[in-house]
Amino acid sequence: MPTDLFSLEGKTAVVTGGSRGLGREMVLAFAQHGADVVIASRKLANCEAVAEEVRALGRRALPIAYHAASWADAERLADAAYAEFGTVDVLVNNAGMSPLYGSLDEVSEELFDKVIGVNLKGPFRLSSIVGTRMAAGRGGSIINVSSIASQRPSPTEAPYGAAKAGVNSLTQSFAAAFGPTVRVNCIVPGPFLTDISKAWDLEAFNKRAKTAFALERGGLPHEVVGAALYFASDASSYTTGTTLNIDGLPR
Repeated sequence: MPTDLFSLEGKTAVVTGGSRGLGREMVLAFAQHGADVVIASRKLANCEAVAEEVRALGRRALPIAYHAASWADAERLADAAYAEFGTVDVLVNNAGMSPLYGSLDEVSEELFDKVIGVNLKGPFRLSSIVGTRMAAGRGGSIINVSSIASQRPSPTEAPYGAAKAGVNSLTQSFAAAFGPTVRVNCIVPGPFLTDISKAWDLEAFNKRAKTAFALERGGLPHEVVGAALYFASDASSYTTGTTLNIDGLPR
């Protein structure tokens, strides 16, 4: 049946930044489609709360505190996932950050390194470790989460856009490196109305969206699920090295 293509029965997924926003939506969708899930994020208590939601769906869950910019944390996360479940079939590099700054000359070295560390170094290191293990085992799927800022960067997100452009590049290089048994693809979201949007002027955003986007609105968190399930499952068995925009088509 066509729906069987999206089944994740018998699989284990690791989702960084999995305790809220798009990451939480992906965690719950994977569990609903049969996967056990590792929820990794900075705050362990938030991961544990989502783990309880996964267990309520009848799946196993492992919450882990994880800092994406830490080289050592990537090894610790991978070791813990394999120790608990014996395999990782899906890895989602979703953890990210885009702190505000006044002007480009005000960007400190600390801020720059933090943005590059979380958004680029983290996916590189974790994918290197898990992808190598996947390729030596039964294969798998790596899903990077980039941003429309990687393609259409604004003046207020220069380091973030550059880091996410690097993620787009890693998607293709890792797809070539880990094929044929490991597929590596990338979701490129536009503006989604997650927790981060609480800091926006939503009235102004919604007004601008009427003319700025073909769909005339921001994305809702659950609207990432279709793309995530496609890349995680056998539905995308002949798709690798691909970036998929889910952005409402900016004009």
